[in-house]
Amino acid sequence: MKRYALQHLKAWKENKQRKPLMIYGARQVGKTWLMTEFGKTEFPDFICINLEKNSRMAALFESTLEPGVLLRGMEMETHKKITPEALIILDEIQACPKAITSLKYFCEDFPAYHIVAAGSLLGVALHKGVSFPVGKVESLNMYPLTFCEFLDAIGEEQLCEAINARQFDILKVFKDKLTDYLKTYFYVGGMPEVVSNFVANRDYQKVRSIQNRILNDYKQDFSNHIPDNMRDKVTKLWDSVPQQLAKENKKFVYKDISGTNPRSKEYDPAVEWLKDSGLIYKICRVSKPSLPIEAYRQNNIFKLYVSDIGLLGAKSKMDVRVLLEGAQVFTEFKGAMTEQFVLQELKTNADIDMAYWANENGQAEIDFIVQTGTKIIPLEVKAGINLRAKSLSIYQEKFKPEKSVRTSLADYKQTGDLYDIPLYAIELFDKICGS
Repeated sequence: MKRYALQHLKAWKENKQRKPLMIYGARQVGKTWLMTEFGKTEFPDFICINLEKNSRMAALFESTLEPGVLLRGMEMETHKKITPEALIILDEIQACPKAITSLKYFCEDFPAYHIVAAGSLLGVALHKGVSFPVGKVESLNMYPLTFCEFLDAIGEEQLCEAINARQFDILKVFKDKLTDYLKTYFYVGGMPEVVSNFVANRDYQKVRSIQNRILNDYKQDFSNHIPDNMRDKVTKLWDSVPQQLAKENKKFVYKDISGTNPRSKEYDPAVEWLKDSGLIYKICRVSKPSLPIEAYRQNNIFKLYVSDIGLLGAKSKMDVRVLLEGAQVFTEFKGAMTEQFVLQELKTNADIDMAYWANENGQAEIDFIVQTGTKIIPLEVKAGINLRAKSLSIYQEKFKPEKSVRTSLADYKQTGDLYDIPLYAIELFDKICGS
């Protein structure tokens, strides 16, 4: 299975001014596989130490921050001589806060060594006051497989290449095939174990079984890593995401969780925990679509999406039969599955900063407001091939954007400053509109 993140790791390796690299991402998105594959394919040797499982090495990191001593300890533990030509992998580093701090001293005293670290709850750990080596590490976000990575995994490398080459005349001929693959991806999603099993067996029941197990594993994390006084709120909030996305107005409302009217500050820590763990995306409304988006975010008005479209389908108990019923999968839950797909593709491929916009009377809403370079671009998501876009017209009249984008099952087309980008190619958003 190819992961495009390997290209980022290769570029990091070749950078003479590299620093230790920290990889963020939700549990089971493939961080350990990525680091191990990187070690196997790009280095003469590598070591991997899991600081959650290896109490002896965790104790060593807690006892000293001296890189020379730590290197000797790792050599004794792995029975290998560690040279600057080898790769050092520190997995589940969030379990050992001092190991995170030690990266500062590896950067300063042993800059020639190649060190990558990852942790499933790394973002959560760093918000608990862990001493972070600011300016001494680099970072990489890891996500589920993109649609193109999925195509590659199922043996459709040439379709993937055609998308990346923007060969829209050719792709138009294969539109039905691409639409079918999109429907499959909406169900299977991009979790590596799920995709790998689907490639081997093409069994949708097995796909759903693995997705449900992953969701149960996440719930187990809630039990093991969340304070008792917050656990119930995190669980309720996590379980309510599909229901909230199924509404016509997808704005997240705390009252819908329990029927009461809680104050936002009661649930805000739960939102932050899920966001820091990589399980959800929080997309805030902007009061004004201007640069920088951050300055205009309304943090108390937002939508929540999950990390993977396949997991959203599993949480929603989406029936596999929707794959057989025309374009129904694209309109499921008021088009929320399609919005989830677009968000996931943009975050995964370019880690683009995003928000959404709605006018005060609620008569117009733009699904995503995207900041790319020095541009703010409205992105309207259409679940089918109906391209009527009243909200986009209202937005264009009010704000006069330099470029606007609509994504749907329709073919690629540019009409003045309006770009119609097919859903299967929305990963090209930044390449098409960012220049």
